[in-house]
Amino acid sequence: MSLARTLIDVRPLRASPVFRRLLIGRTVSVLGGFMTMVTVMYQVWSMTGSTYWTGAVGLANALPTVAVGLFAGAWVDRGDRRRIYLFNTVAQAVCSLLLAVQGRTGHVPVLGVLALVAAQSSFGAVGGPAAGVFVPRLLPRELVPAGLALNHASFQTMMLVGPALGGVLIGWSGVGVCYLADALSFGFAFYGAFGLPALPPEGEPSRAGLHGVLDGLRFLAGHRVVRGALITDLSATLLAMPVSLFPLINSERFGGDPRTLGLFLSAISIGGIGASVFSGTVTRLGRPGLVMLCGATTWGASLAAFGMTDDPWTGLGLLVLAGAADTAAVVSRSTLVQTNTPDALLGRVTAAEQIVGQAGPNLGNLRGGLVAGWTSGATALITGGLLCVLAVTGVAATTPELRAELTPETP
Repeated sequence: MSLARTLIDVRPLRASPVFRRLLIGRTVSVLGGFMTMVTVMYQVWSMTGSTYWTGAVGLANALPTVAVGLFAGAWVDRGDRRRIYLFNTVAQAVCSLLLAVQGRTGHVPVLGVLALVAAQSSFGAVGGPAAGVFVPRLLPRELVPAGLALNHASFQTMMLVGPALGGVLIGWSGVGVCYLADALSFGFAFYGAFGLPALPPEGEPSRAGLHGVLDGLRFLAGHRVVRGALITDLSATLLAMPVSLFPLINSERFGGDPRTLGLFLSAISIGGIGASVFSGTVTRLGRPGLVMLCGATTWGASLAAFGMTDDPWTGLGLLVLAGAADTAAVVSRSTLVQTNTPDALLGRVTAAEQIVGQAGPNLGNLRGGLVAGWTSGATALITGGLLCVLAVTGVAATTPELRAELTPETP
């Protein structure tokens, strides 16, 4: 196979100018989002000096996503997804502007800051499912995996760059300017989506209220491929999420050096970016189910091995491998979900995927912390990784459609 076919597939950028503009706008907006993430943490810590309050920032982001998510998906499946996305993009920008104003005045209590964060997260919980239909509607089916890989590559890169850039801006001019930069970044997202055609549901629109939500849940329960994809993702995050364990592992195994601790998360991001750059083979393979299962298994096994090593360089190498495997699994899972879900249900299923993506890592970090408190950081990491491998193996054994998935399954 030629080198060109192993590199990230950029054909979607040539095939669809609308997708290209959407990707550019999304990339800038994600950069602003990660800048705001570090800015909120810095401001809340400066105001309170309490880890309880900085932990509450995560809840302010996660709880609205879970609470609003499924109902938002039903709403998205009833209307023009383009218009819904544009409205919620503007609403998120307004939240960032209000954060910028309070950052300059300094008169808003910490609960007010968290309320703005929660409001912005609520609008994002609606905009996310609306955006979930863009790639399969803009690109031919054979280019959907490549389009999702490009989206994920931009996300991984901004996750690496955004917090660092946010820290520089905070040091240079304070939190207000950083929030303002995020508000302006939503302008790029708005511009990127403004040229989209109207995107009403193809097929019967969602029923209103709880009935529409239940229809989506019935589809998730009955469609073996989509259900298996989401269970695989939940197994990887709920059972093996390592982030909360990094400080303890660093202290137990690597002398507590803060420089080593900082490298742990960077190693996972670097692995993810590397896998994105060389994702051409994976996205052209046409076996997203098999790739997802192998990626999730490798993620769990790498983290279990990381829990056993005392050598920092070996540990960092295992985290790079884990990050690469996670990226392969995430891109493949999204491919399975978006190519196997009818368009009329895609908003609700994307909302469920978004909820799993938010709740899984948070609960997984909680699980790791509790197990480590009862035993040790290494034990929590090793057992979590091994349980992930067992859970994904169970999904593979009970869902043969994932192993042989080449074409969409009829629900």
